[in-house]
Amino acid sequence: MSLFKARDWWSTVLGEKEEFDQGCLCLADVDNSGNGQDKIIVGSFMGYLRIFNPHSVKTGDGPQAEDLLLEVQLRDPVLQVEVGKFVSGTEMLHLAVLHSRKLCVYSVSGTLGNVEHGNQYQIKLMYEHHLQRTACNMTYGPFGGIKGRDLICIQSMDGMLMVFEQESYAFGRFLPGSLLPGPLAYSPRTDSFITVSSCRQVESYKYQVLAFATDADKKQETEQQKLGSGKRLVVDWTLNIGEQALDIRIIPFNQSASSVFVLGERNFFCLKDNGQIRFMKKVDCSPSCFLPYCSVSEGTINTLIGNHNHMLHVYQDVTLKWATQLPHVPVAVRVGSLHDLKGVIVTLSDDGHLQCSYLGTDPSLFQAPKVESRELNYDELDVELKELQRIIKDVKSQGVWPMTEREDDLKVFAVVSSNLDSVSQATNVEVGTDSVPSITVKITLQNRVVLQKVKLSVYVQPPLALTCDQFTFDFAVPDMTSIVAFSVYLKRNYIPSELEGNAVVSYSRPTDRNPDGIPRVIQCKFRLPLKLICLPGQPSKTASHKLTIDTNKSPVSLPSLFPDFANQPDDDQMNVMGFRLLGGSRVTLLASRTSQRYRIQSEQFEDLWLITNELILRLQDYFEKQGIKDFACSFSGCMPLQEYFELIDHHFELRINGEKLEELLSERAVQFRAIQRRLLTRFRDKTPAPLQHLDTLLDGTYKQVIALADAVEENQDRLLQSSAGLRSATHLLILLVRLWQKLSADQTAILEAAFLPLQEDTQELGWEETVDAAIAHLLKTCLSKSSKEQALNLSSQLTIPKDTSRLKKHITLLCDRLAKGGRLCLSTDAAAPQAMVMPGGCTPIPESDTEERSPEEFTNHKHLIAETPMPEAAALQGVLE
Repeated sequence: MSLFKARDWWSTVLGEKEEFDQGCLCLADVDNSGNGQDKIIVGSFMGYLRIFNPHSVKTGDGPQAEDLLLEVQLRDPVLQVEVGKFVSGTEMLHLAVLHSRKLCVYSVSGTLGNVEHGNQYQIKLMYEHHLQRTACNMTYGPFGGIKGRDLICIQSMDGMLMVFEQESYAFGRFLPGSLLPGPLAYSPRTDSFITVSSCRQVESYKYQVLAFATDADKKQETEQQKLGSGKRLVVDWTLNIGEQALDIRIIPFNQSASSVFVLGERNFFCLKDNGQIRFMKKVDCSPSCFLPYCSVSEGTINTLIGNHNHMLHVYQDVTLKWATQLPHVPVAVRVGSLHDLKGVIVTLSDDGHLQCSYLGTDPSLFQAPKVESRELNYDELDVELKELQRIIKDVKSQGVWPMTEREDDLKVFAVVSSNLDSVSQATNVEVGTDSVPSITVKITLQNRVVLQKVKLSVYVQPPLALTCDQFTFDFAVPDMTSIVAFSVYLKRNYIPSELEGNAVVSYSRPTDRNPDGIPRVIQCKFRLPLKLICLPGQPSKTASHKLTIDTNKSPVSLPSLFPDFANQPDDDQMNVMGFRLLGGSRVTLLASRTSQRYRIQSEQFEDLWLITNELILRLQDYFEKQGIKDFACSFSGCMPLQEYFELIDHHFELRINGEKLEELLSERAVQFRAIQRRLLTRFRDKTPAPLQHLDTLLDGTYKQVIALADAVEENQDRLLQSSAGLRSATHLLILLVRLWQKLSADQTAILEAAFLPLQEDTQELGWEETVDAAIAHLLKTCLSKSSKEQALNLSSQLTIPKDTSRLKKHITLLCDRLAKGGRLCLSTDAAAPQAMVMPGGCTPIPESDTEERSPEEFTNHKHLIAETPMPEAAALQGVLE
């Protein structure tokens, strides 16, 4: 148990489904017993009135029946209960109960019981006032300095103060400008009423001003005059606190002054009699109630503040002295004396939890037992130690659970529909005039054992989008099967870099040693069809970018490879096929009639990737179905580094532009705030001064801020599109290097890890510096030329470079090292400088800075076809003509 929980002295729960508020709780010696012991009076919105005289109970025991002195059900909801001298001719205490349309004053008396049932208590109605207006709250006190009796003031919902001199109605006055009623309190020292208006101002009205104010029209005795309509009153003082008040309390500060405490929604204020602030304190949590009371230290006041975090804080002025935890959120708090126990804190929640508690801590009653001295048996300890070591060894050998179970805990399958959706599920697309199709993907999950917290997340490459990407499952029993379906579609007007999707399932498997479960992750990949982002199109005769792929088998008819894109069969179109990507770009695929080559051409270099990759995959699948296992592709042309470098430069330029735009936007924002401060100073000045065109400057700066923000968003969109294009071109470059140098799967994976980092492309850490660091690491390790290069230290901090020249130099050097026989591996021991002649007529690049040649000398995109001679090139071109 926490040391800072409130010590429960007595508690109970009132009724069932009853509601309570801050005015429903009162502590006083209501039965005039004279022993100085307070009784707890509680009223509810259901009309129940209860009076308690609690006794301390043992831990674990509930409240006793004799603790409840009286319980009666009144006909109307109880808004507020107060105890005071409300009956004329006597100074005995009486109970005032406020209903929405009635004020009732009761006397509470007890009859000494002669039997075991104990004393009997009853209430007697002394008088009541029927209200013409709906009541909100009330306050009482010796209005006008009267002695020996208390008057009552009720505030209505429309802002009228109605004063009752005990059994008779005195007068009623409307508060000026009242819109909504606020908390109300009476200050005996200044003889004034203090409230908080809907304007969030603390207002003080003298009782004498209210009493001597005349009605609006004395000559007309109308019904509205009887209801108390009066002329505009003059407020004594006001203070703007800037927030709505929850409660007001008046506490005597010393013999010559009193303090006004106001509890706001975020602060509580202590004011002097004249409205000046003594102090204020910002509270950390949203308050629910408060109670100031006199402190034992002279010149200070303690305040109890309850909040919605089940806490009760004790402040001495503005210093937090104690914090205690309550089992409920208090809406009313009082302090009283119960059975010679002074300072008992009584709290009431809105659902009827009534608790009497005190502050303190639980003393530690634990005493360490005496250790029995006995001789140790070392033989038994040795046997126990060996047994524990055997158990640890067994657990380490089999892991957390057996490997066979790990494989069968959960199975995930992904099935992509063979046909596009009949009704497209694409929404909010930006692909121009083309109708965007969608395709359905079904994910099946099968569990063997009970699993917890199973969550499925689906990822696709942007600009592909999903109709739903998050799913949760409840595998409470073994051997369950769950199937979910979603649709995938193209959202933007550029193509993705990959058509592969990834379904990742995270779950927890409970074990005997860990009931909460051990987290695990399993994933399943699926491939989307090309027709999702591509349509059949007319072949293009000319193109700026061309690639030629060599194979070791006879050419295959293109309509048989791409039946989903084939038009009507035509002998002239058997070796040529056109594709139109969604968004407008076109790609042409040609197959040689005589040689074993395929050519892919397009106006955009990055658009070659998806068609080239799809061609290779379909060729491999075609020959596998034919039973041919030695099919292979190769690339003998020059590496298209120049086109690749142009995409890098474009991407880097957008990053630089974005950085400049953000800096400029920050400057304009600072300028905008400075102009606002200047204008605010001018407007607050009591002596008007000319604005000196500050308003015009503010308007112009605002338009610049909006324009720059739009430019930043537009640049970010262009950067996303450029990143997708660069990623596609990178995939194509890696594919060509793999075909060119016959790289293994492990070597290709290393190349992909270097060129395709997993993190997102941002201004702080972008693609250029990340890839440059990875390639530089490869060049100084497995592709190093000498031990001197291996000793070079790389910078440990990645920052945006000034330009891309260093990156382009490293990429060129990487291709040159691979051409000379370098092998990609993770071990630096395998790096051995070798000299080999590059295939395809590529000239080796000098590696010294003085002898370095330009990338155009390594690859010239204007001569791609000339460097890969095809005897039937003219014939293929004739097909298009």
